[in-house]
This record gives sequence, C-alpha cells and structure tokens, in this order.
Amino acid sequence: MRLRMKGGPYQVRWRAKELSLALIVLVCSTILIWTWDKSPTLSSAISSKDQLQLPPDIKTVPADPKKHVKEDISTLTSSEAVNNKEEYHLDKTDSTGTAKSSSDFETVPIQKKEEEATKHKHGPKREKTGVIESGSGSTQIEETHHVILGGKTSEQEEKRVEHQACDYTKGKWVIDDRRPLYSGLGCKQWLAPMWACRMMQRQDFAFENLRWQPKDCELEEFEGSKFLKRMQNRTLAFVGDSLGRQQFQSLMCMITAGKESPDVLDVGPEFGLVIPPGGKRPNGWAYRFPSTNTTVLYYWSSTLCDLEPLNPEDPQTEYAMHLDRPPAFLRDFLHRIDVLVLNSGHHWNRGKLRANKWIMYVGGKPNTNRKIADMGSAKDFTIHSTIKWLNARLPEHPHLKAFYRSISPRHFVNGDWNTGGSCNNTTPMSIGKEVLQEESSDRGAASAVRGTGIKLLDITALSQVRDEGHISRFSITATPGVQDCLHWCLPGVPDTWNEILFALI
Repeated sequence: MRLRMKGGPYQVRWRAKELSLALIVLVCSTILIWTWDKSPTLSSAISSKDQLQLPPDIKTVPADPKKHVKEDISTLTSSEAVNNKEEYHLDKTDSTGTAKSSSDFETVPIQKKEEEATKHKHGPKREKTGVIESGSGSTQIEETHHVILGGKTSEQEEKRVEHQACDYTKGKWVIDDRRPLYSGLGCKQWLAPMWACRMMQRQDFAFENLRWQPKDCELEEFEGSKFLKRMQNRTLAFVGDSLGRQQFQSLMCMITAGKESPDVLDVGPEFGLVIPPGGKRPNGWAYRFPSTNTTVLYYWSSTLCDLEPLNPEDPQTEYAMHLDRPPAFLRDFLHRIDVLVLNSGHHWNRGKLRANKWIMYVGGKPNTNRKIADMGSAKDFTIHSTIKWLNARLPEHPHLKAFYRSISPRHFVNGDWNTGGSCNNTTPMSIGKEVLQEESSDRGAASAVRGTGIKLLDITALSQVRDEGHISRFSITATPGVQDCLHWCLPGVPDTWNEILFALI
C-alpha cells in the first residue's frame, strides 16, 4: 500500500516530463518547417536530389555564358577590340530586361525591383529581386545571390513577348563579336562588287562589328531559317532606289549567311523583270527559296511614280513622270506581294531629272502647278499620292503588310558628290552614344504614312550616326576624286534595317 502511494506521484511526474518533451519537439519541428519554407538559404543546404523543384517552365542559366557584347565608349581602332571581364550594361536607364535559358534562349520579361542595364539577348541577368510574369499571373522570386532566372515560356507568353511593342528608333550602337552576319568576301552570289568593301582597298573593318541596341527592348535575333519559315509561301518586295537595292542585296546575304545557294531560283520573268531590248540589266530581280516557297524581289523605281515614254519608237524619247500615279509594277503585281517596302528620296533633284529626260506630269499632262514644281514639293506630293493609293487598296489585300522606309542619310562634308565632298572617317565614333529623339528625322515620310495602314520603317536617325560606314573614297567604280558618301559598305548599316524589318513582320 505504501509502495503504491509512493509510486503514484512518481508516475505522474514522469508522464508530465514526457508530455513536456513531446511539446518541445512539436514546437521545434513547427519552427524548423516554417523557417525552411520562408528561407531560401536552407534549401541550398540540402542535396540537389531533395531540393525543392522550380516549376517546369523555369530553369537556371549558367552563371557565366559566353559574352558577345563589348562596348568601347571612347575609342576603337581597326586592330583592337575591347575584351571585358564583366559584361557592360547597354542602357543604365532601362527598367525592362530578358533572361535566357542555356538551351533555347527564349525571352521572359522581368520587371526589376532594382534597375540595372538592359543586356544583349544572350547575356545573363543579375538581379536581387525579380517578378516573372506569366499568362495567369505573376510569381515573386526572391534571390539572395546572383541567381539567373530564365527558360522556356508558355506558348501564350511567347506570343505576348513576340508582339510586344518595341521602339527600335531609340537606342545606341554597341560592339558585338557575332557581327557581321555574313562575309563581304563570301556573298558574291548576291552582293554587287561595287558595294562589297572587303573587295576594295579599305583596311579598317571595325564598322562591321556594330549592332543596334534599342533602348528599352531587344531586337529579335535574325536567322535565315527563321525568316524563311516566317515568310513561307509569301513574297517580300523592295520597291525604290539604289538604297532599296542595297537593302535587297543585304537581305539575300543575310538569309543565305553569305554562302552559295545553287537551289535558289531566279523567278524574275514571273514579275516582268527581264533585260529590255537594248538594255544592260533588268529593272529588278526576283529569287525564290524552294524549300519554303519564299520569294524576295527588288524593283527599281527611284521616284515611286509611273514613268511612261512619250514616244516608245524613239530610243532618245523623253518620259512622262506621272506624279499622281504609282509605278505600273505595283498596279500589276500588288496582289502577289505579302510584305512591301517602299523608299524614295535621293533622285529628287534637277540633275537627275534632266539626265533621265523625265518631265513632271499631273492629271495626264505636263505639270503647271507652281506649288509642286520645286523638287521638295514634287517629292512630297508623289509620296503622299502613292501612299494614299496603296492605303486605299489594303482592304482588298488583307494579307499585305506595307512599309515606307525613311530616307537613308548622306554624309558629304565640304561639298557634294560632284564638288569635292568627302566622308573620310573610317572609325566608328557613335559607340555608346544614344539616339533618343521623339520624332522621325524624315518628317516628310512620317507625314505621308500618318493616319494610314502603312507603317514607317524609320532608319534615318540610327543611320545618321554611322558616317564611317559609307563606301567613301574606296569605290572601285567612281571617278577619281569623287567619293561615295551615300551608299553603304556591305555588310553594314542596311543589315540593321533588315533586322528591324524582320522583327516587324
């Protein structure tokens, strides 16, 4: 009896200790689980086998992928490139960026808590905090170190990013060791020798390594196969002057990467592009890539108006230059074109008109309206007329995407092309200097497309800072002492025009 009385309180005390110990274990376990859930540092302590998994559409990118972008703010010579230990920021004021997966480099928009630079498409993002946006919402991801988020996006997100508006007119030129996109020596099938500066006496080719970096977004990387797939069963037409021809040849070199392409078909006769009797060359060229049934063509129309011989029987006849009629080529073949790029500008001068024996006509008769008699007014009148005609036909051709390219700038100094003007600079001086103007430098072009369904391919300002990219004194066809500060070396600036065009289509 006494033993039971002594054992009773002892047993109660022992059970109380057991309950206390269990309560302590429970509290500690709860704290541990709560802390583990809130702190990413604990997750790094566990093995990769047991680590918490990110959603399947988010992957990590290697911390040090190959860096392509190099930037030199002060000087650049033909014999040196800038090798950076740390990738330079392209835009210190940017608040939007993209991250890449090591496998496919597809883009994911990131709204940053701490503003940093917009980097090249293949460059890493180093953020402390980011928000990954998706079609269904956004997920906050806290990063304690240089964690790089990226990877494949959903199909919905890819479409949203692809169609995101990009103001490519603002930005700067940066050095990119993946440029040029083709060889000026290798693209002999499409590139005219008079524009291939690698085949001239020029020795400084640093200008070939520049890439246009828009201020707040990325230009889609150009790939020939991607272009052909996008343009499958479609036709792209350049209609304009010799600068339009440069853009055409540039695109052909870009699509083929400058390599011989014997499978490409010459389909010029389908579009009436044949050498006329007594002529030296056709009025244009058309080529088809049979793998995707993609056609790329160029038609020469320097003034974007209809030219009609006044006496077809006379080889020396004058031509009616119908300012209020679009080129006959457009009237005849518009239904076969899916992407159209128009340009005009540098042929609008009295010397060109006299040399070509062109006489201004309006309403089917010689122009008598003094308001459009001068060159500037005649050009504006013609461009507005052609754009108006084209815009009125867009409902009939819902598949058509039409662009008017703004004027390509000239860089003659101390004279014009025939009065000793020159452009002797061969060193890129524009690297790192931002182009930030709000309106187009080509006000006439901007005015012509305003309120229409034709888009402005505005390349004037970004080309204006590239005076070193012209053929200059190295031309193999010019008269001695005459420099070409109008046309561009290829590879060169017109490649960027096509990169922008590719992004827009």
